[in-house]
Amino acid sequence: MEITIIALATLGTFGRVLLLMLVAIFSGWIFGYVAIKNRVFENAFVLFISVFESIPVFSFIPIILIIFIRGLGGGLGVEVAADFLVFTAIVWNIWIGIYQAFKTVPEHLLEVSANYGLGFVDRMRFLYIPFSIPRIAGNIFPSFSDALFYITVSEVFTVGTSSYQTFGIGTIIAQLTAHGDLTGVYYSLLFIAIGVIVFTFLFSNFSKQAIAKYGIDTNIDIQRRKKHYYLPLWLSHGSSRAWYDSLRSQTKVISKYTSKLVPQRGHSIVPLGVGTVREHHRRPGSKTIKYLIVSVLSICLIFILYSAAQIIFSVPKDKWINFVISTPYLLYAMAADYVRVLVVTSVSLVLSIFLGYFLTIHKKAIPVSLPLIQIIAAFPVPAYFPFLYAITSPYFHGILGEASTEFYVLLLCFISTFYYVLFNFWVGIQAIPTEFWEIMRNYELKTFTRLRRIILPATFPYLIAGLSSTINSAWGGLAIVEYWNNIYDHHSLQVQIGMMKIITSNTTNGNMGIAAWTSLLFAIVVIIFGLLFTRNLMDLARKKYVVEEGIYQA
Repeated sequence: MEITIIALATLGTFGRVLLLMLVAIFSGWIFGYVAIKNRVFENAFVLFISVFESIPVFSFIPIILIIFIRGLGGGLGVEVAADFLVFTAIVWNIWIGIYQAFKTVPEHLLEVSANYGLGFVDRMRFLYIPFSIPRIAGNIFPSFSDALFYITVSEVFTVGTSSYQTFGIGTIIAQLTAHGDLTGVYYSLLFIAIGVIVFTFLFSNFSKQAIAKYGIDTNIDIQRRKKHYYLPLWLSHGSSRAWYDSLRSQTKVISKYTSKLVPQRGHSIVPLGVGTVREHHRRPGSKTIKYLIVSVLSICLIFILYSAAQIIFSVPKDKWINFVISTPYLLYAMAADYVRVLVVTSVSLVLSIFLGYFLTIHKKAIPVSLPLIQIIAAFPVPAYFPFLYAITSPYFHGILGEASTEFYVLLLCFISTFYYVLFNFWVGIQAIPTEFWEIMRNYELKTFTRLRRIILPATFPYLIAGLSSTINSAWGGLAIVEYWNNIYDHHSLQVQIGMMKIITSNTTNGNMGIAAWTSLLFAIVVIIFGLLFTRNLMDLARKKYVVEEGIYQA
């Protein structure tokens, strides 16, 4: 296959991912704002994210077959279906990060926005969106990594005897692998590696600038272009130059505070804390946006319910009896997968905390280690894992025996999810205000005391967002590795018991009934998890662990 086609396919895939990430960010801003203003919508929003983030991309295939491919048909239907599958792989952690940022905006900033009578657009522009930028920076790279992880599933997928594909590097790799063209596969992986390195560099700079510019009193300086000023000769030397520098520095301090008092768009200044709050006038555009959001959500809900009804009615009644009888076994398989997720999440949390703290203290290691971790996280695991398995399986099988299967299941699941907690914790620890670091140095606090007393409480909101995404996204890795036919040279990788194996194998073989029933049981458990874990911990983070509040209380 020509190199040009491989290069164009790589550009098409990366362009698809970036476009869908922008859609996820803009929609996250809207939904996040509505969530913090409406408790009913907030509950539904959190549960919606928890359920659909946990359900692997494979489980959406029956829905996209009915809605997009059968409805739209042709190449357009397949392209929209592929975009939808990629979107479901990247959107959830961005949404939960934006929601967590909106949920933890300091009360003092909210009072300022109320005193100035800011409407929806101004509040989003001057308060909520800037405050959410560091959280987006912490989640944009995991989303990018997730998209590449699922790209071979989203751009080409098979259900029963039918195969669907759209133009992209995932499709090219699948075609080259099917024809045994290993040279083409290597070139494809090379182009992916180049794209990953480029975007890793861009995302790293964006993350650093986002924390420096939109964090509150952090240790990171904003890098700006230096402007050169030419002074008169009599101000360039001796005591005159010292006097000029002193005056210029004092002017900067005064302008820093007076600029905050300039009223915007004709609003008069209202002193804070005196009980006088400017009446908030709702703009006509607010109602229009509200009705538009409700309409879009209603249409999406109707599509989902219609698709679910079609799947349900397509299954004969006698099969439903068999599904109910098999429920205890399915719950047992689900419990086995939850143990695997718990192991991977625990290891990811411990590694993220100590590695993130180590890199913060030893900054010289950052330029090498952090980009290397980002490249490893972003490179699609399904593209290289078969080679890793082929090289190492004889060794580990000889040592672990049948347990080597569980080792590879946990390994792939860890590689595909550890970066959620790591990158969120990294952004959180970088956003800790300078004053807290000064306190730790002045009191000569030891490492574990720093972590227990200051760093972990300060990064708690970030850790919750990262843990939620890790737990909910681990299922995608399990769905790939628990049932992997012909992983290399007619060898297969399959677990003895696992819910994701049941869903994946039945979806691949066209048995949508049992796959849908298992997904339904899984969704019920995830809803309970969302009620008990995600929402309550987010509320706790807002009430007790908003580190920026310490700056205003000081």
